[in-house]
Amino acid sequence: MQKRYTIHDIKHALSLPDFDGAAAQQKMTPVPRGIRRPPSRPGKARLGGVLALFYCYQDELYLVLTKRRDDMNDHAGQISFPGGKHEEGETLTETAVREANEEIGVLPDHLTILGQLTPLYIPPSDFEVHPTVAWYANGKRPSFTPNDNEVAKILEVPLSYLLTSDARDEEIWHLRGYDVRVPFFTVGGHKVWGATAMILSELIERLRSVNGRPINDRAE
Repeated sequence: MQKRYTIHDIKHALSLPDFDGAAAQQKMTPVPRGIRRPPSRPGKARLGGVLALFYCYQDELYLVLTKRRDDMNDHAGQISFPGGKHEEGETLTETAVREANEEIGVLPDHLTILGQLTPLYIPPSDFEVHPTVAWYANGKRPSFTPNDNEVAKILEVPLSYLLTSDARDEEIWHLRGYDVRVPFFTVGGHKVWGATAMILSELIERLRSVNGRPINDRAE
């Protein structure tokens, strides 16, 4: 029987000592894919913050994802966490919170910050993304207001579903001139892959560790 996780489990999972977040992310990393910025690439990576927002609905934990508009400059049409480019004078957590407010209408003063996940590099857009995990503080489902300029659709995903084997699949895709093995989560008929899937993978593996499951155990 699958364990029903609580917000206390998530807090515990985020505070695990010596947890290898990069190894957890690699379970859903496309192959081949660069995981570090090439030294030959000029300048510095752009910094970004994304928000993994948990909330409670019908006695179950949910996460919110967004489908980006098909005409966006970066990652058009893909499923992502609310987030965007870091602005001068703010922390990366403040970036994530601000972007969530702008994209899906979640008010900052309704959020409780739980912690951070492992930063990861996104080669196509040259972004170094820093994920923040938050809880909708009143324990209820937020009233979402999507920004039509950026968000095509809001996806509300039960955490319990992401923990099942039915949520995962993989295919060979032809990307940028190469055949790439792409693992992904299926959510509401959408394929959640790349950085978003890698962040979800770290969350899931942290929760499995809280439940006494080793990181290399993929059985559901």
